[in-house]
Amino acid sequence: MKLYISDGNPHCIKVLAALELTGGTCDTEVVSHEEKVVPHFTRPVSPALLLPDGQHLFSPNSICQYLFDISGQKATDATNQWLEWEATNLQPAVLQSLHMVALQGKHVEAAAVMKEPLNWLEQSLSKKNTPFLTAEAVSVADVVLWAALFPLLSDSGFDAGELRSVRGWFQQVGGLEACQTAARRVLQGKGVEALKTFLQKHPATQTQRRDSPTNATEAEDGEHVMTVEEIEEAAQIWSEGLKASPAVTERKHPVLPQEGKRNVLLTSALPYVNNVPHLGNIIGCVLSADVFARYGRLRGWNLLFICGTDEYGTATENKAREEGLTPQEICDKYHAVHADIYQWFQIDFDFFGRTTTERQTEIAQDIFWRLHERGFLLEDTVEQLRCESCQRFLADRFVEGECPHCRYPEARGDQCDKCGRLINAVELRNPQCKVCKETPVIRSSKHLFLNLPKLEDELEQWLDKSTGSGDWTANARHITHSWLRDGLKPRCITRDLRWGTPVPHEDYKEKVFYVWFDAPIGYLSITANYTDQWEKWWKNPQQVELYNFMAKDNVPFHSVVFPCSLLGAQDNYTLVNHLIATEYLNYEDTKFSKSRGVGVFGDMAKDTGIPSDVWRFYLLYLRPEGQDSAFSWSDMALKNNSELLNNLGNFINRAGMFVSKFFDGCVPEMLLNEDDKRLIAQVRWELKQYIQLLDKVRIRDALKCILNISRHGNQYIQVNEPWKKIKGGDGDRQRAGTVTGLSVNVACLLSVVLEPYMPSVSYTIRHQLQAPPTCVSAMLQNTGTFICTLPAGHSIGTVSPLFQKLENEQIEVLRKRFGGQQPEEESAKVKTRVETKPSAGAALNASVNVNADPERAKQLTALVAEQVRTHTLTLYTMYCWLLLQISPSDLTLLLCCRDTYVK
Repeated sequence: MKLYISDGNPHCIKVLAALELTGGTCDTEVVSHEEKVVPHFTRPVSPALLLPDGQHLFSPNSICQYLFDISGQKATDATNQWLEWEATNLQPAVLQSLHMVALQGKHVEAAAVMKEPLNWLEQSLSKKNTPFLTAEAVSVADVVLWAALFPLLSDSGFDAGELRSVRGWFQQVGGLEACQTAARRVLQGKGVEALKTFLQKHPATQTQRRDSPTNATEAEDGEHVMTVEEIEEAAQIWSEGLKASPAVTERKHPVLPQEGKRNVLLTSALPYVNNVPHLGNIIGCVLSADVFARYGRLRGWNLLFICGTDEYGTATENKAREEGLTPQEICDKYHAVHADIYQWFQIDFDFFGRTTTERQTEIAQDIFWRLHERGFLLEDTVEQLRCESCQRFLADRFVEGECPHCRYPEARGDQCDKCGRLINAVELRNPQCKVCKETPVIRSSKHLFLNLPKLEDELEQWLDKSTGSGDWTANARHITHSWLRDGLKPRCITRDLRWGTPVPHEDYKEKVFYVWFDAPIGYLSITANYTDQWEKWWKNPQQVELYNFMAKDNVPFHSVVFPCSLLGAQDNYTLVNHLIATEYLNYEDTKFSKSRGVGVFGDMAKDTGIPSDVWRFYLLYLRPEGQDSAFSWSDMALKNNSELLNNLGNFINRAGMFVSKFFDGCVPEMLLNEDDKRLIAQVRWELKQYIQLLDKVRIRDALKCILNISRHGNQYIQVNEPWKKIKGGDGDRQRAGTVTGLSVNVACLLSVVLEPYMPSVSYTIRHQLQAPPTCVSAMLQNTGTFICTLPAGHSIGTVSPLFQKLENEQIEVLRKRFGGQQPEEESAKVKTRVETKPSAGAALNASVNVNADPERAKQLTALVAEQVRTHTLTLYTMYCWLLLQISPSDLTLLLCCRDTYVK
């Protein structure tokens, strides 16, 4: 046998410990992270064990169990259960936490990710009478779990809490010489620092949590255990129906603050006009904000949602030069492009404006003069980079070079995307003009600065209040704190450009305002173009709550620079109460790039033939809330076919079809038994969770509550089988009627909670069910009220399927089209093939792809079979490991061909 390992790979700790502990004889070879040792795999895999028969084991847990097996320590049900839990629950959390600790320094956030699995482990160990997980002696389960946890629990900066039982067990297993030797060999005394190279090449993968092995008989993931009182109360409220439901109010413009109402002002970061937004831009700003805006309106808040295009700056000038237009013409052109994209994505702004307006000039210059008069501006001569070839000073984002702090080679002139540090363009090493690639020279120019140090104390007082009472995402808090920790410095607010808001000072009449002084003022001017009573929103902090939505790179300008401008102006401006920032969304294994044809951009999505609601659903399902996430075509198809088609759509369609087919389109009489009341209570609890989560802007988590409701409904239908009972006697027919009536009322609730996420689907469901308009506001009152909105005798409309299956061939065509690989001459064929309507309601189980390579499929499935051959891991566990070990295309091939090759 031969064992291949790599330095700094945390998975190698467990296999080395198992090898030493079992006394196995095996050659060991250290390979690089890029070296491929397993045949037929497109990605490097380690650890890997070459068996005497020439086969390879590439799952660390499978390798460990194999080593224990050949030493005579056979697997038991208990060890198998723990190994599966480690692979499917613990390991994804560990990898995510290691990324946070080793690459981002986020120890507190990492501890939060580990809290749940560690608490389960603590609970299990505290109930045991044995020193180890399954017996008096150490088992493969102890080695695997200890090795997974070692890099985190041995890190001095990681605070996992008290966890007495876990600590005792961890120290006992770690006391074994075999474990100590393995950890020293892999980490080489460097702790988590030794893992950086491995972690940078292996992004953390989110895997849906399964129950702990100690909780196998308990409630399912996230399910609340109901008391008798809760069940009876839920059933009583449900039976009361729509008796006192509020009237539906139409939105009237202009929306203005009202006494006695919750007045919410909601902004989405202003997109640059010269860029077509890609999926990451859309989920990071406008789509997330739209979900919250729609939700707030359903809750009865008095809400104004504004956005617009950011149109000034060098980027616009250069784009105009490229296309042979004036800057204003380029702004007009791309403002319309943005507006069309957001309209197709159903972004429901109250007003979508722009920054190239007279109101922008008026308000920006007024704030400038107020800052000047109050002594918050400084004058200084600064060195700037000037491109002699282009005959212009270079804006920050049009010069790149090596970061002076972390040596990242593609740092911008204002900020490094890798380390996040702010920099001045002249500090860049080896700077280069992004337009002509020439090396710029340094020239001096006189500029005005916002005196941030003078405003720092007032800013900190305001931040303490805002972050203490408002909902600020963790990354927003962290980024803001890092700015304050290093001490604020004066920030330049003028630029040597032509296209921008002119500086009204006589000494600076040839200059314009720097875009990050000017652009946030666009929120005010856009509102002023919406209504001349704009000050009722923007100079009314006593009555108005302000929510800002953005990606994380915009945080410091919204939490530090812009608030300082408004604080210094001393004009009672409304400052942000809730700052909601996302991480980044990547595309497959790379970044979006319009020039390389990589990724889906907003103007392309509608040409895929996939409805905008499905795009909305998938982007919100993987919304990068706690860490970066990645768009994947395979995963989009999987989520569409499983969550939308087989879960949500299946339940709603069945409920409606039962009413149409069995009861002539009229909701039947419902006589509730205990099972029915329990379902009502479960649904009510999920609705309350949904409201609590969305109130805190936890958009992705709230979406899971919707899917949980439809899962409860599907299970309820499956258990009660109304299609069989309708053929029985009077009692069975009555039971079928109750199940059908209750199910169609759950479907009506789903139409309500879906509205912020999938507005067209929501409307379609309510139209098919002919639901009363008051059902929306009635069920989202206060903390959530699940009531009977479709009583006995209510007539529904025509029911039809809501979703279509995404076929493998369709997805592969799209993957190639947006992967920067497809020849241009094929583009005409793509749309025709994609828009061919697939059969509605088709089953999820995929058939063999006619384009698949059968020989490669055999090779891959043989490798998988070898892992399963040891009888230690389930296919589900192997699937989770394959997510980490092989390419998405190979994984898709395996799943598509499983019925043919996997036996």
